Amino acid sequence: MTPQTSSIDPRALLRQMFDAAIASAQPAHCVPPHLPERPSGRLIVVGAGKASAAMAQAVEAHWRGPLEGLVVTRAGYGVPCTRVEIVEAAHPVPDAAGLAAAARILDKVRGLSADDTVLCLISGGGSALMPLPLGGITLADKQAISRALLKSGASISEINCVRRHLSAIKGGRLAAACHPARVVSLLISDVPGDDPCDIASGPTVADPSTCADALTVLQRYAIALPDAVRAVLESGRGESIKPGDQRLARASATLVATPQCALEAAAAVARAAGVTPHILGDSIEGEARELGKAMAGIARQVAQRGQPFAPPCVLLSGGETTVTVRGKGCGGRNVDFLLSLGLALAGEPRVYALAGDTDGVDGMVDIAGAMLAPDTLRRARAQGLRPQASLDDNDAHAFFGALGDAVVTGPTLTNVNDLRAILIL
Repeated sequence: MTPQTSSIDPRALLRQMFDAAIASAQPAHCVPPHLPERPSGRLIVVGAGKASAAMAQAVEAHWRGPLEGLVVTRAGYGVPCTRVEIVEAAHPVPDAAGLAAAARILDKVRGLSADDTVLCLISGGGSALMPLPLGGITLADKQAISRALLKSGASISEINCVRRHLSAIKGGRLAAACHPARVVSLLISDVPGDDPCDIASGPTVADPSTCADALTVLQRYAIALPDAVRAVLESGRGESIKPGDQRLARASATLVATPQCALEAAAAVARAAGVTPHILGDSIEGEARELGKAMAGIARQVAQRGQPFAPPCVLLSGGETTVTVRGKGCGGRNVDFLLSLGLALAGEPRVYALAGDTDGVDGMVDIAGAMLAPDTLRRARAQGLRPQASLDDNDAHAFFGALGDAVVTGPTLTNVNDLRAILIL
């Protein structure tokens, strides 16, 4: 470290940036400014996602008037509400609790009048939490396809394209069921590009993709299809609600928190510590370990040559990478990225990193991510760990856990996707 940076605790600073990113997307902060005007009829609150319960709580705290409703969130992400019922269900593989909640949500919005307003609270995770399949498709069918897609390396956009065309509630169908009521959707984005179609698979927005697009995705990743699923897609019976549908004429959608906002919050923390932040992008995708190699090359150039940025600085990025699970481990795109980054850096001095999911869950594990330091590989080998073997086996969570370098937040009650911070001192 230089005299300029000798007072910086790299691990503490990285964690402060991550915590600031999460705080920036808390529903109590971002939901109240976007509440609709009070309707002459009823206000019905519905929603799904890892942030939906906290969003409902924020609505209750600031709404002056009667309201009722139901939202479904991930198990462990519920918060106390008095007028909105909170249901907890499984994520990322859907379960019967989510199925029942989705059916009840549809029931709540049917038969409304033009004087009523439906406030839809939508956040990442909502796709798995509202698994209401089209007729002929079973929950078991959807579970099998979900598991296969999650391991396949498919992007979130591709996965959600499939989900929209197998669902009775996604792809605009929830908003269509609300007609003729006004529909106001507040969205916390967890997807690259912030496309409302991909946030919880777009239950309240029109969808231009088709059943043929969904079939193409499934074929691309060689996903085995139950006969009922193939029949729905090949017949076109799974077509979603398209742009221009009059049932969505009174529907609006507003982004209240995004990955970019989280990156800017992390950047502000770095700047206050005397470290120059550089935001490289909020929608970076691709295979996690390949991105790790690429980012290692950039970080090494900064550390050794002061190009394209001079230290001390932090390289910030967001988005959602993918992991093709081929080993016996449980995957996790942030830890896969981080271990690949560490292997490529090979102990490069003065380079530290954190990668984590702002919802507190990386892949199938209730761990947000991990930290990397110049001595990570040395400490690992001293313990008898084999970093490359751990990466090859998709077992990076166990690797960082053994070193005590896992980042554990518990339920964050929000979700604006991943944050990767590479600190060069």
